[in-house]
Amino acid sequence: MLFTFKPGRATGQLPFACAILAGLFAVVNIACKTSDDPGVEPGSGTPTPVQWKKPAHFPDPLYDVSRNPLTREGVELGRFLFYDGILSRTNQIGCGTCHQQEAAFTHHGHELSHGVDDLLGSRNSPSIQNLAWNPSFFWDGGVHDLDLVPFNPIENPVEMDETVQNVITKLQNTPLPTAKMPVNYPQMFKKAFGDEQITSERMMKALSQFMLTMVSAESRYDYFRQGDPSALTAVEQQGMAVFRSKCGSCHAGELFTDYSFRNNGLVPSGADDQGRFGITANPADRYKFKVPSLRNVGLTAPYMHDGRYHSLQEVLDHYSDSIHPSATLDSLLVRPGEKPGISLTASEKQSIIAFLRTLSDEQFIREKQFSDPGVGTNF
Repeated sequence: MLFTFKPGRATGQLPFACAILAGLFAVVNIACKTSDDPGVEPGSGTPTPVQWKKPAHFPDPLYDVSRNPLTREGVELGRFLFYDGILSRTNQIGCGTCHQQEAAFTHHGHELSHGVDDLLGSRNSPSIQNLAWNPSFFWDGGVHDLDLVPFNPIENPVEMDETVQNVITKLQNTPLPTAKMPVNYPQMFKKAFGDEQITSERMMKALSQFMLTMVSAESRYDYFRQGDPSALTAVEQQGMAVFRSKCGSCHAGELFTDYSFRNNGLVPSGADDQGRFGITANPADRYKFKVPSLRNVGLTAPYMHDGRYHSLQEVLDHYSDSIHPSATLDSLLVRPGEKPGISLTASEKQSIIAFLRTLSDEQFIREKQFSDPGVGTNF
């Protein structure tokens, strides 16, 4: 099976799946064809290979797919695990609880994430998209390998409050008699990896396989980039020019982030979250947080690491009027002899907002193969 990105305009209908995979597996806006290996047949007991390909206008990914080759069965296992509350102590909080597809896999409307027993986390849930290009993860960059990311929420006491070993035990014992729609995970692991052995490495690799397929590259901006001048209005194109001039240093390239860590002038909250400093213990990193991608930003409110701003207007007003000076404030926001920040007129802000909304990928948030399969203990 070969996954290739197929350009096309949104029609307002649900994304299509290739005929040979209808009802089986598809990835958002991806055209598929069978593997060149005639010996690989779905259902034969051999995992069906999937070749991952990047959008043509994206840079090369950082994730080494060769060390975790994607298969249809592995991706599907990862999807089930992603949404299953079995990963949590209460069997009710899955990854998809705080990463909801309709909000580009953020926790829509929640300033901070909510975990087991409705406990409140300390940061806003970041979006999950285009993870193959991330050199580090979380707001503080504390993890550098996608395969290791799930360990953190699973064992965080206010997120899933479970241990990986307990999760493995529960997976081994499925189907559970209390589950509404039991899943036999040993059989799913066998289909994905060749036998029923469930290990933390296999579990994490399956989750990575699913998350790697969550590529967002079909916004109106992408159509414009691929040669359709009518994809953006004159106002949106004007906003793109202003954005590139005044915001593009940090939110750079096709992924709209340089993946750096910066102090963007937020007044420290009551929790005094010092961001990257908590990882490096370097005083120069105090109050620095990862620059987020702005893809689908029109769908991911509220904003900032603590969700303090609820609209794009508030975000731009912060950069023009509310920068808090500090020793580690990013140099791009320092203006000698002037108030720190970015000079933006009201009309420039409106044009930037218009442009940012063109980064919304409607097909990405509707793709069925990213959605909750509706099974397991998440009830």
